[in-house]
Amino acid sequence: MPLRKRLGKAQGEIRHEIRNVLALHTKPGQKLLVAVSGGADSMALASATLFESKKLGLAVTSVTVDHGLQRNSEVVALRTQKMLSELGFKQALIKKVTVGKTGGPEAAARFSRYEALEQVRLETKSDWIVLGHTADDQAETVLLGLARGSGARSLSGMSLATGKLLRPLLSVSRATTVQFCKEEKIRFWSDPQNRDLNFLRVRVRTKVIPFLEKHLGTGIALNLIRSSDQLRQDD
Repeated sequence: MPLRKRLGKAQGEIRHEIRNVLALHTKPGQKLLVAVSGGADSMALASATLFESKKLGLAVTSVTVDHGLQRNSEVVALRTQKMLSELGFKQALIKKVTVGKTGGPEAAARFSRYEALEQVRLETKSDWIVLGHTADDQAETVLLGLARGSGARSLSGMSLATGKLLRPLLSVSRATTVQFCKEEKIRFWSDPQNRDLNFLRVRVRTKVIPFLEKHLGTGIALNLIRSSDQLRQDD
């Protein structure tokens, strides 16, 4: 009998989180629509969701939203589609959208993306949309809410399940998704916009949180997440 391949630490952590969330919120026979940009977060999400869904009796489709905001965005979408097919996705879709200008570039892109995801969910008759938001995204969301003077509901951040949305990686760090891809030898795309300081979230990620951790001590991101969890429970 061949020896069972030992899982890497990141593989085990991400599969565990996804298994728990899917077991809690889904039923055998349901269909998942996994949103995949091609980055490490969403590629790790896609791989682990596909693996765990087989044991839970779930059907899985992926969709890559092409915002058309960057040069050769269609090439990135097609490359992501190919990588997903290599992972084992029988249906890997691409949805092209036109992003408006209302609320600024980040808000407009987010609105278009969620609108497209819901449209594809209905078209594919999927029960859930699975998103790759991580603990780092959660911390950034809470800090942005504080800066804007938002109320308790906004400061409570994102939930594991909201409507038809599932976010099973909210307790997983961005570094862990990168390590997962390395352990599974999955190629991923590094979005240049994630380094563009014209975007407020990028400034929070690369400047504000590192500054706070340097001067107030490490663990700022974890404390932000802990506060959001407490607010969510109170709400």
